[in-house]
Amino acid sequence: MAGSRAVVLVSGGDAVSPFTTPTLACSTGLAAGNTDTALREALLAAGHEVYTAPAMNARGPVVEPDPDSFGAFRGSPVVLPAHMTIVSTGDIDNAGEHLARFLEHLGAEYGVAELDLVGHSNGGLFARAAIRILRETGSALRVRTLTTLGTPWSGANPLRILAGEVPLAECREQASCLAIVEGMRASMSGQLGLAPQNTVGYLMGDTGWNAAQAGVLDDIPVLLIAGTALDAPGGDPEFWPNDGLVSRWSALAEAIGPEVLPHRTEVAFPLLHSIFIAEQLGEAWATGMTWNAEVLARVDAFLREHD
Repeated sequence: MAGSRAVVLVSGGDAVSPFTTPTLACSTGLAAGNTDTALREALLAAGHEVYTAPAMNARGPVVEPDPDSFGAFRGSPVVLPAHMTIVSTGDIDNAGEHLARFLEHLGAEYGVAELDLVGHSNGGLFARAAIRILRETGSALRVRTLTTLGTPWSGANPLRILAGEVPLAECREQASCLAIVEGMRASMSGQLGLAPQNTVGYLMGDTGWNAAQAGVLDDIPVLLIAGTALDAPGGDPEFWPNDGLVSRWSALAEAIGPEVLPHRTEVAFPLLHSIFIAEQLGEAWATGMTWNAEVLARVDAFLREHD
């Protein structure tokens, strides 16, 4: 049985990610999916006990992607049931409920008592929802730290455009920005509720989702990591610089007050949101934040700071 402390990686919106343990992972392809594989390997090599939370971009358990698709994997060692699997295109709070059940499973089956949660993109919001649910249900699990990488604390750029919060003209005619917005528009038909929640209108304000999380992180140190690979001089500071999907303003929670986020450490790197965005822009995978050596080392250092 693994030790009582574990790092749990939580992938984001539209992800398909297998459940892995410190000793079990997929046998072919990307061992923990295209979000978590490099991060998992680096943290394991640094001596951490690492699990990845299962996520599927549809309702139900994880189904291995087509072998010709981006970031495919095969040979998942354990497929957990739907009620422990994040619906990565669905509602944030529903994802939090499924993640909380998964974390309780780690406690019951693997002896995990203390958790360091590392969420990429919407995985950071899913993790926050799960922390709230664990507290509300009187869970014995203790969350030590939270790390969010490219998390849309205040919304995601292309979805804010599609919701009418930001004009398309804010892309400043940059081909990459326009292509990402159109790609997001094309994928909207497969969404199960997440897209309209990646907006200022849903997340911010006195009655927004963030306000409802007040107090949840009161005793939890949070590391926020932003990507700033793309910029436009003179652009809206809520939009630029950004990582292709999430602005620095949003990823560093610049509009979130201490009642929601009292213990923060902020870091920005000139990186892209993910290896998927890097692939689309013809860049190396190391420019994606969960595959970048500097980011991986910074996450490890943050975890060690709180030992």
